Amino acid sequence: MITKLQEIIQRHDELAAQMSDPTTASRPQRYAELAKEHSELSEVANKARTYVHLWERLSEAEDILKGEDQELKELAHEELPELRTKLEELEEELKILLLPRDPDDDKHTILEIRGGTGGEEAALFAADLYRMYARYAERRGWDTEVMSLSESETGGIKEIIISVKGKGAYGDLKYESGVHRVQRVPVTEASGRIHTSAASVAVLPEADEVEVDIDPAELKVDTYRASGAGGQHVNKTESAVRITHIPSGIVVTCQDEKSQHKNRTKAMKVLASRLYAHQAEEQHRQRADQRRSMVSTGDRSAKIRTYNYPQGRVTDHRINLTLYRLNEITDGDLEELIEQLRVHDRMEQLAEV
Repeated sequence: MITKLQEIIQRHDELAAQMSDPTTASRPQRYAELAKEHSELSEVANKARTYVHLWERLSEAEDILKGEDQELKELAHEELPELRTKLEELEEELKILLLPRDPDDDKHTILEIRGGTGGEEAALFAADLYRMYARYAERRGWDTEVMSLSESETGGIKEIIISVKGKGAYGDLKYESGVHRVQRVPVTEASGRIHTSAASVAVLPEADEVEVDIDPAELKVDTYRASGAGGQHVNKTESAVRITHIPSGIVVTCQDEKSQHKNRTKAMKVLASRLYAHQAEEQHRQRADQRRSMVSTGDRSAKIRTYNYPQGRVTDHRINLTLYRLNEITDGDLEELIEQLRVHDRMEQLAEV
């Protein structure tokens, strides 16, 4: 433990020295790489320094107890319990900080929401989920862009694909993957009965171009006339694009833009992210020690959360957490939920280690 922490402290100091070197300042890209690593190591390095300092004090106190000076031995004896307690607490914090980070956590993300069981009410719920995530992104200062949208007749959402750009977007939103369930009286219900409907959420890390190699020969590209509102343009121009990745069977469509070229560009971006997630999923499957936690795998077949409107509660079934703050949560106040899921995820990883 001490050796590992000393290596981290040394690396943190080396990075600080390299950043202060005038030759580094003249290379912006290199400086940015060093600054990023330095920032990521700062929290664990600072706690590591405290831990090493306390450990050295503990070693000194234990050596004093072996000596002959009675007065010093009494002082050391009084100090030992406090030092051991602080070291134990700090060790638990460091164990979590030293867990391997998901390399995708800092990436932008592609968020896909689809209405599920429940017909028109499910589409309305999907629209509510979209608003919730848009408000959360706004709170975090992230940028959002609708890449594809298919609306229902009453203003709900059959399917929406959103690009969310911001540091840590995937790291936060990845816990939202799964089936979300709503219990409430639909606006279409005349008798006032409570219905249960669902919508699925998929969160994908946005793939960099260099991370996914897409062979154009493996793509089938179709163009067609966009559906929905749009007047004469929609009726006359084949601007909508459907791209099929033949080896994986993944299909992506985009019809939001009037330009076929823009629709194709957006569709390729979504395809790259889906392929990246597909490749990562395959790698996880092949690992003998694959984790079963829904928090990490984002198992879409599992109902991860219920929004109960009559009781004003939100329950996350993965961690058995119920919050009676439905209005705030659906307005984008997801911080408490996401933090509890993150802590649970780390605890699961720690238990495995």
